[in-house]
Amino acid sequence: MAHEFKATGTSPAILRNSAIDEEALQAARVDLAACFRMAARLGMSEGICNHFSAIVPGRDDLFIVNPYGLSFSEVTASSLLVCDYDGNVISGVGQPEATAFYIHGRLHMRLPRARVAFHTHMPHATALSMVEGDPLVWAGQTALKFYGRTAIDRDYNGLALDEAEGDRIAGAMGDADIVFMKNHGVMVIGPSIAEAWDDLYYLERACEVQVLAMSTGRKLTPVEPDIAQKTYDQMRDGDSESARLHLESVKRNLMREEPEFAD
Repeated sequence: MAHEFKATGTSPAILRNSAIDEEALQAARVDLAACFRMAARLGMSEGICNHFSAIVPGRDDLFIVNPYGLSFSEVTASSLLVCDYDGNVISGVGQPEATAFYIHGRLHMRLPRARVAFHTHMPHATALSMVEGDPLVWAGQTALKFYGRTAIDRDYNGLALDEAEGDRIAGAMGDADIVFMKNHGVMVIGPSIAEAWDDLYYLERACEVQVLAMSTGRKLTPVEPDIAQKTYDQMRDGDSESARLHLESVKRNLMREEPEFAD
C-alpha cells in the first residue's frame, strides 16, 4: 500500500534564508517521535502507512517527516527525515513515503498555519469517514472540542501520488483544523506538535464513543448548538497549555518504558 517517494531533482537542495537551529530541531524530533510511539500504542497506526510531519523550527522551507518503511512503533527521533518541498532529503537516511510527501509537502506549502500535520487511518475516525452524512454529530462532550473546526473532503480520488492531489486535499482543508477524508481517513493540522497530538488523540476518542453509541441502534441526541458553542469556547480556553502538558506526560511514560524513542 505504501510507496517510496523518489525525488526528481538532480542536484542537492541548497539551504536558504537561514541556518537550522539544531537544538530546536532536536527538540521537535523528540516530540514528533513521541507522538509516533504513543499513536502506535493506542492502535492509531496502520502498517508502514500514515505519516506525521512538522515544519522545521525557524524554517518555512523544510519539514520533518517519517521515512518510508518504518512502522510508528519503530520511529526514533534520529530516524526522522528533514526534507524540502522538492523532495530532497536534507537530513536523515532514506526517503519519505510518496503520499506523505505529496500530501504533507503541499499542505505545509499552501497552508502556512499548518505547522504540523498528522494523517492517520485510525479506526474510529476512519469508520466515520465511511458513512453517509457528517462524521461527527456533536452528541458527546469530547467531540465539542472540534465544534466548528472540521471539514469534509467528499471527493475520494485514490492514492495521493502527485502534486495535484496534494493541492486538492490542501484546498479541502480550507479554514478547518481537521478534515475527514471520505473513504480514507483523517488529517489534523496545528500550530505545534503538542496541539496536533492533543487534537488527534481526542478526535479518535470522540469518534470511538460515537461509534459505540451508534452501535446500540438507538437515536443519538446532539447537544443544542448554543450549548455546543459555549462548551467549545470553554474547552479552547487554555487548550494550548493543556496540550503541552499532555505531550509532556506522553514523553514521561515513554521515557520509562521505551526510552530509545528519543535517540
